[in-house]
This record gives sequence, structure tokens and C-alpha cells, in this order.
Amino acid sequence: MVSREHKRAALYEKLQLLRSITNSHALNQTSIIVDASKYIEELKQKVEKLNQDIANATSSHDQNQLPVQVTVETLEKGFLINVYSEKSCPGLLVSVLEAFEELGLNVLEARVSCAESFRLQAVGGENEEEGEGIDAHAVKQAVAVAIKSWSESTEQE
Repeated sequence: MVSREHKRAALYEKLQLLRSITNSHALNQTSIIVDASKYIEELKQKVEKLNQDIANATSSHDQNQLPVQVTVETLEKGFLINVYSEKSCPGLLVSVLEAFEELGLNVLEARVSCAESFRLQAVGGENEEEGEGIDAHAVKQAVAVAIKSWSESTEQE
């Protein structure tokens, strides 16, 4: 059987441990427990704030991230350009076609879907009058710039 003195010593040790964990300067048991309770409330508030910060950072990251995938393949005389987004993107087609025009690419064939998602599959050929050679990386970069400027213009509306 555990003696009363042993129980008292164990309780005292646990209270001193609680006091040190919670940075309490209290000397009596009640004050140590009250300080521990306040410390727990502060921790709960810190956790809540961190969870809010994480949620805000995640949502702002999702908004800033362009959900558009772009692939460009080199063909014998031109490029196969695929642009895809899970969301409908009103106005994106115009931005991409303007980028083609600036590059001097003629759209030889295209399939577009803008209903619930956005999908563009286009075959673009270089304008022979331009004379400059364009590579797939330049096409992909121009489309990415068009998407970025489209995204920034839609955020401002």
C-alpha cells in the first residue's frame, strides 16, 4: 500500500513539472493549476491562429497557381499545341491566339472546348513571310506568358 507521504511527494513532483512546463512562478497548488489552465488556453489560441494562417496560405497559393497545363510538340512543319484547364476559362482562347499571332504562327487546325473545362488542341505552322525559326520552347513560353497575363487581367475584374 502506497503511503500518504509517497502520494503527496508524487503530487508535488507533478505540480513542479507542470509549473516548469507552463513557466509558472506560482508557489501554491491552486495558482499553479490556474496558470496551467491559462497556458493551455494560450496554446489553443496559437493553434487556431496557425490553422487559419495555413488555410489562408493554401487558398492564396491555390488562387495564384495557374491550373492550366501546356504542352508543345514539334511537327514536321509547325507545332502541336495543347492547352488544358479543369475549369472553364472565358477569354483565354483569345489570349492564346494573340500569342500565336505575335509569334507569327498560323493556326492550321484547331479543336476547342470551353464548356465546363478549357481544352485547346491546335496545329500551328510558321508564317513563311516572317522567316525566323521558332522552337517549341519559345511557343510554350509565349503561351505561358499569355495565360499569366490573362489570369492577372481576370483577377482585376
